[in-house]
Amino acid sequence: MRCGPEDRTLDLPVPSALLLGGGQNRFVDDLLLVLVHSPLTGAQAWRPAAVALRSMGRRVAVPDFEAVFERDGPYHQAVASAVADQIDAHPGMRVVLVAHSGAGALLPAITASVGSAIGAVFVDALLPHPSRTWFDTVPRELRDRLASLAEGDRLPKWSDWFPPAAVAALLPEAAQREAFIAALPRMPLSYFAETAPDPQAWPPRWCAYVRCSEAYDAEAAEAARAGWPVRRVEGDHLSLLTRPEETARVIDAIVAASERR
Repeated sequence: MRCGPEDRTLDLPVPSALLLGGGQNRFVDDLLLVLVHSPLTGAQAWRPAAVALRSMGRRVAVPDFEAVFERDGPYHQAVASAVADQIDAHPGMRVVLVAHSGAGALLPAITASVGSAIGAVFVDALLPHPSRTWFDTVPRELRDRLASLAEGDRLPKWSDWFPPAAVAALLPEAAQREAFIAALPRMPLSYFAETAPDPQAWPPRWCAYVRCSEAYDAEAAEAARAGWPVRRVEGDHLSLLTRPEETARVIDAIVAASERR
C-alpha cells in the first residue's frame, strides 16, 4: 500500500496560511479533488464537505455512480469507468482521489481508469484489498449476518443494518437523518463477493489517511506504518456530513502539503 518514497516528508501546515485573498488557494489551478462516495451512502454524503472545500478555493467533483449497482456486475470496473467518464468534464486537470468509507477499496480501479491521479486521501475509509473480496476482509459472523439480511441479491439500506439508536447517534438532527436515510441505496450482496482488481497503476505518488472514528483505528495505524501522513477529525464516521468544515480543512491541509513538495 506504500505510495512512493516521499510520503514520510508530508508536513501539514495550518490551512489558513495557504489561502490567498478572495479565498483562492494558490496551489489549485489545475488540481481537481474527486470526492468518491461509499457505495453504501451515495454521493449525498460528500456534498456538505464539497461546499466547504469549494469555499476554500478548491476545484471539486462529486461523481455519482449509484446507477452502476442497479445493474449486474462486475462492479469495480463499472464504477471506475463511471467516475472516469464524469471526470472527463474537467480535461487537463491533475486529480486527487478522496475516498470515504467503502470507497477506499475502489481507488485502485478508479486510479487505473482515470490515468491522471497523483494522490489519494482515505477519509475513515477501507484500505485497498486487491485480489480479495470484501467478505475476505471481515469476520464470518458479519458475512453471515449480511447474507441473512439480503432479499435475493439485495441488502437493506445501510441504516437498517444497525439499531435505529445507532444511526440517531451519528445523525442526531432528525431532518438531516431522515433525508440521509431516504437517499440511501440498496446494495447488491454480490458486490461484496467480487474480487477487487490489482491494477499496475496503483498506488499513486502519495497517499494520506484521515481518521474520524474509532472504528477505523486499525486502518489509520496501518496507514501510519506505511509512512502515510495520518490526520484526525474528532468526530464520527459521518463527519463529512456532521462536521463538513472541519473535515474539509484537514483534507485541504493534506493536499496543500503535497503540493508544496
